Amino acid sequence: MSLRTRISDALKQAMKDKAADRLSTLRLINAAIKDKDIAARAQGNDEGVSEAEVLAILSKMAKQRQESARAYEEGGRLDLAEREREEVEVIEEFLPRQLSVTEASAAVDAAVEEIGATSIRDMGKVMGLLKERYTGQMDFGAVGPVIKARLS
Repeated sequence: MSLRTRISDALKQAMKDKAADRLSTLRLINAAIKDKDIAARAQGNDEGVSEAEVLAILSKMAKQRQESARAYEEGGRLDLAEREREEVEVIEEFLPRQLSVTEASAAVDAAVEEIGATSIRDMGKVMGLLKERYTGQMDFGAVGPVIKARLS
């Protein structure tokens, strides 16, 4: 079942269950995907965004909400932080399982080996390969320093 179908089915179920918070988060997800679809159509891609791009959208949304929750906590707004965390839970239902630190490190080593990267100049190629294969499964902000360390 495609990711779009899973999101659409979850949206319908949230409507039936009258789960207002879940429903609003699912509507935000749908709106973000539709915005990207419209932008893709403007560039000549009539089919809209791919599954990998949908995963990237979901990852970005989850990361934004985690950062917002931290900011709210620091500001003493625990109610808003909790709301952000609830949204993250809904978004993460549609993301694949995150790789552990050791799995991510092994994926970096495999990518470096496959590309034949030898210097820091090859970091972009390694990152591109990882993004192609592991979108939604790893935090690329955390993987960057691992790649740098491996290539230095």
